[in-house]
Amino acid sequence: MNSSRPEPYLKIGDVARRVGVSPSVIRSWEKLGLTRPHRTESKYRLYNSDDVKLLKRARFLRKVRGMNAPAIVELLRREGRTQPAVAVGAIGAHLRKLREGRKLSLAQVAQAVGVSVGFMSALERSQMSGSVGTLRKLARFYKTNILEFFDADGASSRQVQPAQRKALEAGPGVRMELLAWGNTVMEPHLFRVASQAGSGDSYSHEGEEFLYLLRGELTITLEKQEYRLKAGDSFYFESATPHHWKNPGRAETWVLWVNTPPTF
Repeated sequence: MNSSRPEPYLKIGDVARRVGVSPSVIRSWEKLGLTRPHRTESKYRLYNSDDVKLLKRARFLRKVRGMNAPAIVELLRREGRTQPAVAVGAIGAHLRKLREGRKLSLAQVAQAVGVSVGFMSALERSQMSGSVGTLRKLARFYKTNILEFFDADGASSRQVQPAQRKALEAGPGVRMELLAWGNTVMEPHLFRVASQAGSGDSYSHEGEEFLYLLRGELTITLEKQEYRLKAGDSFYFESATPHHWKNPGRAETWVLWVNTPPTF
């Protein structure tokens, strides 16, 4: 009988011992975009098994093939192994620009969206990432599109490789990877949701949504009715219905998630 066990998250010291390099080397590779570890609210880096495999590959290229760090990152990017860049810093600057352009105070925006002034300040300074629910509410409040938070200017090519995706960290344990952008009538994402992570507060917007669960589990609540999805399940609903969701399982969940039209 197969039992589903949680994928353990490792701290940087544990990863360094497994890979055989120092924590400072791992941090230097991170600055070049080789890895994008999850961050806790206390700013601790957390790595999963995919990160460890990638770092072991990087160590092999450095030790056996004598490649320097930029060359390693470029090779892994061409191989499609590096993770998409996460535009956390861009979100903070963009949110501050939107607020200042409308001559609003932090308190006014925080009250409208339902968060604290301290959290809103930390979000604008890129010290924290907002949940999917919070980002949706902010986009709606500013009458803009959440796609703007991805820094997704221009059009994507017809084929988008994993390393080319735009991505956002949408709260602890939730990564949104944009699969196409530009003049599209759909907003397609790959959601990667860690165990017990989720959307945060309930939210709603215009449009329709379609989900297909690639792996793991997901509970989604529409108003007061909860649905539990497993790998292979699909789900459709109107986005105007207040909804929130969470990964109740012990392993990471992957969801193909499509909104139409691109959402506010």
